[in-house]
This record gives sequence, structure tokens and C-alpha cells, in this order.
Amino acid sequence: MRIEVRRTGGFAGIERHAVVNTSGRPDAPEWRALAERVLAAGRGTPPLGVPDGFSYEITVDGRTVYCADPGLTEEQRELIRRVLKEGA
Repeated sequence: MRIEVRRTGGFAGIERHAVVNTSGRPDAPEWRALAERVLAAGRGTPPLGVPDGFSYEITVDGRTVYCADPGLTEEQRELIRRVLKEGA
């Protein structure tokens, strides 16, 4: 599974982008379950965020959803944190 996160916005407007490929990872089932919950809760179009807040584009195996601060679910927040930390 390929999980991609693109973060835009914020006070400085600096974009971050990271990708994690879960194939062959021992924790791949955990990533898959989290990604499926994020896809189910995401929107098909970018939501309106707040001034200086972050907006996110999350793509899992070609399917893209959008979310933004402060309206992130716990699952979205966790997946974003993990991908931006581990992705290259």
C-alpha cells in the first residue's frame, strides 16, 4: 500500500510531502486499517480551513481525500503524523 500525505498552509505556507510504502512491513495490516478509516472519514473536495491552519491531501493507492485543521479526526491526525515522520 502506498500512502502519500501533502500538507499545505500554515503561517509560513511551507508545504510538506511524504510517502510511505507499507509493502513488506511487519506492521502493514495496522497501516492498512488506519488508512481505510481515514479514507472513510475524508472528503472528496478540500474543506475550508482556518486562517494559518494546515490543509491535507491524503492519497492511498490512488484514492485521494482531503481534510483540514481543526476538523481532523483522531485517525487522520495519527496517519498524517506517522507518514510525515516516516516518509521520505
